[in-house]
Amino acid sequence: MINSFIEFLIASVLLTISPGPDILYVLVVGIRKGFKCGLLLTLGLVSGIIIHTSLVALGISGIIKASPNLFLGIKLAGAIYLFYLASKVYQAPAELEINLANSKRPQQSYFTQGFWMNVLNPKVTLFFMAFLPAFLWDNQEDQVFQFYVLGFLFMFQALVIFSLVALLAGKFYNFLNQYPKSALILKYIQIFVFIFIGLYIILTHEY
Repeated sequence: MINSFIEFLIASVLLTISPGPDILYVLVVGIRKGFKCGLLLTLGLVSGIIIHTSLVALGISGIIKASPNLFLGIKLAGAIYLFYLASKVYQAPAELEINLANSKRPQQSYFTQGFWMNVLNPKVTLFFMAFLPAFLWDNQEDQVFQFYVLGFLFMFQALVIFSLVALLAGKFYNFLNQYPKSALILKYIQIFVFIFIGLYIILTHEY
């Protein structure tokens, strides 16, 4: 069992640190808004893993995989939400908001945003359905329990890595604040990330 945990953690860490939309967005928010907002976004993204783990553990993901129309509907809902977020960023002023006390946007919104970004991406559920069963350690033990153990291990390592990314990104604020155009550039990077994730969800047809 210990060997399975070690192998699972190694595989999970490698997957988490590989360049992807989530870690890129945590980086951008950490740079634009500071560590606290990056951490709240991280907590939201990681919390969404509970939903995907539950779908896999309880077998609901099989229903999603067997129904192309349901899968497509969830994909479209997730993409529309991301495009909506991109439009909100476009309408907002281009500024580095490290002084969160004076920010017009509630800090808690980053948690909510991260949570729904994760939950409304059905490919995360299907990824978990393919990834987690390979590391179940005992066919005789309760598999639902095993799925949740693995899911929480994945959440823990993702929380640590994303939090470190947010912390390091926040350190760049003082440097970037010396350059007035940096806020505008980061604003459009953030818009690009949202649109990229949305298009990725729509254009990836496997189910």
